[in-house]
Amino acid sequence: MTAETADRTGGTGGDEDTAARRREQRGWYFYDFACSVYSTSVLTVFLGPYLTSVAKAAADAEGFVHPLGIPVRAGSVFPYAVSVSVVLAVLIMPLAGAAADRSGRKKPLLTVAAYVGATATTGMFFLDGDRYLLGALLLIVANASLAVSMVLYNAYLPQIAAPDERDAVSSRGWAFGYTSGALVLVLNLVVYSGHDSFGLSESDAVRVCLASAGLWWGAFTLIPLRRLRDRRIAPSGEGAVGSGWRQLVATLRDMRRHPLTLSFLLAYLVYNDGVQTVISQASVYGSEELGLDQTTLITAVLLVQVLAVAGALGMGRLARTYGAKRTILGSLAVWTLILATGYFLPAGEPVWFYCLAAGIGLVLGGSQALSRSLFSHLVPRGKEAEYFSAYEMSDRGLSWLGPLVFGLAYQMSGSYRDAIISLVIFFGLGSVLLARVPVRRAVAAAGNPVPDRI
Repeated sequence: MTAETADRTGGTGGDEDTAARRREQRGWYFYDFACSVYSTSVLTVFLGPYLTSVAKAAADAEGFVHPLGIPVRAGSVFPYAVSVSVVLAVLIMPLAGAAADRSGRKKPLLTVAAYVGATATTGMFFLDGDRYLLGALLLIVANASLAVSMVLYNAYLPQIAAPDERDAVSSRGWAFGYTSGALVLVLNLVVYSGHDSFGLSESDAVRVCLASAGLWWGAFTLIPLRRLRDRRIAPSGEGAVGSGWRQLVATLRDMRRHPLTLSFLLAYLVYNDGVQTVISQASVYGSEELGLDQTTLITAVLLVQVLAVAGALGMGRLARTYGAKRTILGSLAVWTLILATGYFLPAGEPVWFYCLAAGIGLVLGGSQALSRSLFSHLVPRGKEAEYFSAYEMSDRGLSWLGPLVFGLAYQMSGSYRDAIISLVIFFGLGSVLLARVPVRRAVAAAGNPVPDRI
């Protein structure tokens, strides 16, 4: 086996190659460990309710703020900012994917994206008073940076794991992420619940929790940056970033030669839009519609993190028996039931909210991890970053419709219940589209070996 072949297959040629591959995999897991605290502590728990309160402090008598002279209900600022962030990510991710594939150097680009995001998150410490525009700007930068970094991070998966390893490796990555999310949420709960004993106001405690997520993200990113290695390719003689948009057009044209891969991406775009909206808007729904306090929200999301570790690993085991596609379809049925139940949750009853959180935890990590590993089988070799940039658009970059619908529903009705029930259609339609994808033929059409179970 040549060095080039070893690189492309994950280095399965012997004990030394296997040891090197395992070392890279362990380093790869730690980027999930680093950045997942942003998704949990910042996006899911603290920032939505806190930014909404800051926007309300700046609102007029009718409850509207006026960025750029546009009347916006204060409760819609957060979901609108999430939508803007993912549109920005759409513009940047193709450039990052093209640059990575043309140069073969993902690591420097991952470094920039990770530390821009970590810095913006740390800067949320200065979000107080009526600075809702500062909060929206930092959210946009941090969320877009995370999306770009995940393009580069996910593109390593086909290079560090053999085909029959990818479900397990992807699931372990998600498990690492949920473990770190749970650990940091415990620390957040201590700081927030005991803020008086630390000499902090409630607002100060929230800002400390937000900033600590950025510091955590930056600190643990050092581990994957030390262990992951770039696979160099021959220079093309063309500037990678300057040709990014031309490369995007070429990538989209190339993907037309793989219509089954595109079919999977369409299905993923639809159902994952629902997943991402639930993740980003759950705490707002709990605080504003159900009247739950911040401590209840933190412990509920902590429950999600703990169960998501077991869920990711458990669904990885189910995939080995039933295949990734069937396991994902089962999880989407559970998602539909969860959201239908969420619409009827009584206000001021945390026990029922905890039950809902438990259900989310059991399917959240597994549905995301198996989607990532399934897509890795559908990517032609040598085009990992380009195709994963399209995947990441579906994962984060194009998941603007759900938050936008959620924000518009609240803008027009003033009720979050009317918004939450609309998300059921994302899971129902996504299930239908995924069921129609012949994944074994899709893997073969991409030129990859077909696993025994998929």
